[in-house]
Amino acid sequence: MIEYLLPMFGFLIGTIASMIGIGGGVFIVPLLTLLYWFDPSQAVGTSLTSIIFTSIASTLNYFTQKRIYYKTSILLAITTVPGAYLGAYLTSIIEEKQLGLIFGFFLIFVALRMIVNFNIFTKSGGKENQIFKSEAELFGYRMKLLSGIALGFFGGLVSGLLGIGGGSLLVPIMTLVMGIPIHFAVATSMFTMIFTSTSGVIKHYTLGNIYFDYALALALGTVFGAQLGAYYSKKISSKNLRRIFGIVLVIVSVRMILKFL
Repeated sequence: MIEYLLPMFGFLIGTIASMIGIGGGVFIVPLLTLLYWFDPSQAVGTSLTSIIFTSIASTLNYFTQKRIYYKTSILLAITTVPGAYLGAYLTSIIEEKQLGLIFGFFLIFVALRMIVNFNIFTKSGGKENQIFKSEAELFGYRMKLLSGIALGFFGGLVSGLLGIGGGSLLVPIMTLVMGIPIHFAVATSMFTMIFTSTSGVIKHYTLGNIYFDYALALALGTVFGAQLGAYYSKKISSKNLRRIFGIVLVIVSVRMILKFL
């Protein structure tokens, strides 16, 4: 009976994920692990599969808003794609308990970034989100561009290893390192995740880590939630929303850590 709730969970996760530029895996993996008793590696592979649909749905909406840096996204994919493939491979080496603990502690990191460092990424009128007003201007600063591309590898690695899409690292990389405005970084992150997640899914499929029925049930909700989140991302301040979900992530992460200890 509980399987029928997956589309509803997917809708809620897709809305939040699209709004703040993450794939949604920070919620999907704990959901599948704690509520549906998935092994961490299976939760990671299934999560990445559903994230492909979330990313595509979000990208379609952000395309109409003209907020995606396409060239930057393709360049980032050059490093995120192999990173995701390697991360997926590492799930076959790392033990279930270790992978669960890694994800639990990573969730704490993401939660603290949401709660404590939110103003770094959203401060209107600040230097952080107004360094480059266009993609053409960014390409004039090659060092910032290359630094972001190099760090993108770790975003891909975390994506394949933990099933999160990579946006939780790509967005801060683009805003802090590359100087891309937050709203454009969120949109560009979702587009990049199509390539990153697909790379991880290919490897997870060969490892037998994907439950397609669960992934599609989640995707049924996330594709609609992603549209809603992308539409309201510029209309609604996500400051308090991210802080609330940051607190939720702390609770979830503690639950996962206690479970695998």
